[in-house]
Amino acid sequence: MREDAVDFNRDESADAVAEVVVSLLEREPARDLQLWPSLIDSGLLAVAVPERFGGDGMGLLEVSALLMELATDAVAVPALPTFGFGVLPLLSQLSDELAERVLAEVGKGTVLTAALNEPGVPFTTAPTTKAVRTGDTVRITGRKVGVIYAEQARWILVPTDSGVALVESVAPGVEILPVTGSAGIPEATLVLEDVEIPADQLLPDALPTLHRYALASIGAVADGLLAGALKLTAEHVRTRHQFGRALAEFQAVAQQIADLYVVSRTLHVAAESACWALAQDDSSPEHQRRLDEDLDVLAYWAAAEVPRAMQKCHHLHGGLGADITHPMHRYYSQAKDLARLLGGAGLRLDLLGARCSSI
Repeated sequence: MREDAVDFNRDESADAVAEVVVSLLEREPARDLQLWPSLIDSGLLAVAVPERFGGDGMGLLEVSALLMELATDAVAVPALPTFGFGVLPLLSQLSDELAERVLAEVGKGTVLTAALNEPGVPFTTAPTTKAVRTGDTVRITGRKVGVIYAEQARWILVPTDSGVALVESVAPGVEILPVTGSAGIPEATLVLEDVEIPADQLLPDALPTLHRYALASIGAVADGLLAGALKLTAEHVRTRHQFGRALAEFQAVAQQIADLYVVSRTLHVAAESACWALAQDDSSPEHQRRLDEDLDVLAYWAAAEVPRAMQKCHHLHGGLGADITHPMHRYYSQAKDLARLLGGAGLRLDLLGARCSSI
């Protein structure tokens, strides 16, 4: 339990971002890449872009509000990788010249992503991808899997044995092999063969920062997905009648909805806590330990409890939940893909257990 008082309520800037997202989704019917141009026009993609590049200069709390609200409607656009895997981790890592090349274009719709996983090793902390420096250049060789929106991305953050490499997706030696995820979100295997980048695009100390922002952002998306699915399910059992009564009036159904509410609220607290901790300017060992604990709890909850909760939502929808034209399918599929991206519940429980046993 934290000894200091923490207020997880959104501040005015995060509220404003959330309101713009809600207003946009009320006007626009698209929930996939067709919505991306409208997000550009709304100015939302400039939220985290530094002010010197024409952006709003906001941080994780505003971005997490944006990601959560998009996920509440199960919107499938590259906001998660662009902000959570790209912009936020890079803000403190790039030279002014490189930041202008990369970050200044995000508000205009440029997509960023990161290759977080290697074959059999999700969120690897010891990448086998090689980075060999020769003078002012670095050559990258390796293989990454499960890279979301790789085909759409202009820049890809690639963890290597010497740091995180910032690689252009069209660079010679980069091969993007599309694969299919359950949610229909573009995904790929990334093969790099002697990909040459300037030495200033290799960021030696960026991997922990990348992982932290990625976990916090995934947690915000999981939070929104479950909140949206719960709202959808509660409305279904309220309005659907059987044997002359609304489904919500049956005790077994009411108990399951109550269980879902508890899971959703717990996830929300975990997501808000982790995002708040990561947003603080505190480099003390105690704060960093607490932060990593919060992120591990959030990752486990997203990988283990959210898919289970989605199964209950499916069950309460009956046959409608299995219909891919029904909105429930989007929530469940995206939640499953997030759990897979995190490495699954077993891995996350092992990591959380290892942290607890070392205290």
